[in-house]
Amino acid sequence: MYKILILLSGLLISMELNAQTIIPLYTGKVPNSITAPDYKEEKVVNTEGQIRYGKVSQPTLEIYLPEASAANGAAVLIIPGGGYSIVAYTHEGMDIAKEFNKMGIAAFVLKYRLPSDKIMVDKTIGPLQDAQQGIKTIRMRAAEWKIDPAKVGILGFSAGGHLASTEGTHYTKAVIANKEGTNLRPDFMVLVYPVISLSDSLMHKGSRDNLLGNAASAEQIKLYSNELQVTSDTPPTILIQAGDDKTVPVGNSIVFYQSLIAHGVPAEMHLYPKGGHGFGQVPGRTPDKWTERVQHWLKSLDIIK
Repeated sequence: MYKILILLSGLLISMELNAQTIIPLYTGKVPNSITAPDYKEEKVVNTEGQIRYGKVSQPTLEIYLPEASAANGAAVLIIPGGGYSIVAYTHEGMDIAKEFNKMGIAAFVLKYRLPSDKIMVDKTIGPLQDAQQGIKTIRMRAAEWKIDPAKVGILGFSAGGHLASTEGTHYTKAVIANKEGTNLRPDFMVLVYPVISLSDSLMHKGSRDNLLGNAASAEQIKLYSNELQVTSDTPPTILIQAGDDKTVPVGNSIVFYQSLIAHGVPAEMHLYPKGGHGFGQVPGRTPDKWTERVQHWLKSLDIIK
């Protein structure tokens, strides 16, 4: 009986520790939200064990902290892709967080709300609210997580890259409550096969339609075409994509890089000849590990040593 109690106690402690790694993104009511009892979050696990979420209405942060002996004070908010219709949580979230932990970087996977008129007053700002809240949360709790608030970056894949680049170019206008005046600007951006432009020639139609609707105005398209929103204060950025990407035209990375350079923003870009879309860290899809290129780049910025 005593052994059973010890085992149960250990199990409860383990569950409690695991539960503490995921926190609600907001402590109170989710901003810009509409109550919709029939709108239920969907979790799908494919044959490879990868998790995808749909119909997210309660956003969360999953916390991955590096070993204390390896920690260097840097942090990154990770935004998985999914065309603003799902959140590709495993291969563009959890797996990436573990890789950044190896670099000594604290990683936070954002499960963000997907734009929907059913649960949002204004669906065009819903995902951006969650990205801003993610950066704000990391900075406000930096001491607790042993993070340098001046080394907090953002990483996004595909439509998550659009959201990350939106946060990196729209941070001056808070779409969340920020009475504390917390800095919402990421210190660096890592954009992997990102949706950048919502223009007719470069857009990923699913992402644009899901975010802005089927009848987006020219003003909305311009506002969320982030190559047009770059300023000299846009964070240093590294772009990773494959030239044979059939889902998001590689021109998205190219026009953003050109805009960054034109505004004097430090930028680096790696375009693989092959790799397609959504390669994450799948072995063999690219000739090297793009995360190692990111690591070298972060060293060049003195984000990590």
